Amino acid sequence: MTAPVLAPLTAALDGATQLVAAVAPEEWGRPTPCAEWTVRQLVGHLVGGNRMTARVLRGEPLPPLDQLGRRDPADQLGDDPAGAHRGSAEELLAAFGLPGVLDRAHTVPAGTLPGPALVHLRTVETLVHGWDLARATGRRVPFPDDLVEPELAFSAGLLGRLPAGRSPFGPSQPVAGDAPAVDRLAALLGRTPG
Repeated sequence: MTAPVLAPLTAALDGATQLVAAVAPEEWGRPTPCAEWTVRQLVGHLVGGNRMTARVLRGEPLPPLDQLGRRDPADQLGDDPAGAHRGSAEELLAAFGLPGVLDRAHTVPAGTLPGPALVHLRTVETLVHGWDLARATGRRVPFPDDLVEPELAFSAGLLGRLPAGRSPFGPSQPVAGDAPAVDRLAALLGRTPG
């Protein structure tokens, strides 16, 4: 049985998995709203983040911080990008489901966080990069407002607590107040919905 706190992450991962599965062979090299990444690198980043978080949750050591991010994110995908993404999502959910994981704090590159906050971080990461992927490939974003609104509130609160110069996101961008929640989340984290 899935813990209720994992339901939003599960839904976000399902939507992202659908987006990744729909990427056509000629779309993997397309640019994304993340200026430094192609579609393949963006998906590799998601896969790498899922795998890294699962390692942390299982109590396995991470490489030294100065080693993280040195490889091309696309290296995570092998010959089956959709399978790599699906497998990393399953691995992440299994790790969050381990006994006691949600009751403990875990240290990831962003800091030491309680289990539920780490669920939020992975959910936000999946939603925003899912938005990036949908934009890059011209597909509909599969995340309903009721899934995104709590993550938008979480992200707004988190941004207010980050030390100056420590944000991994671009400056927030203007967006209409009645825009879909996922567009407002993307704008909050530096994207330009248009």
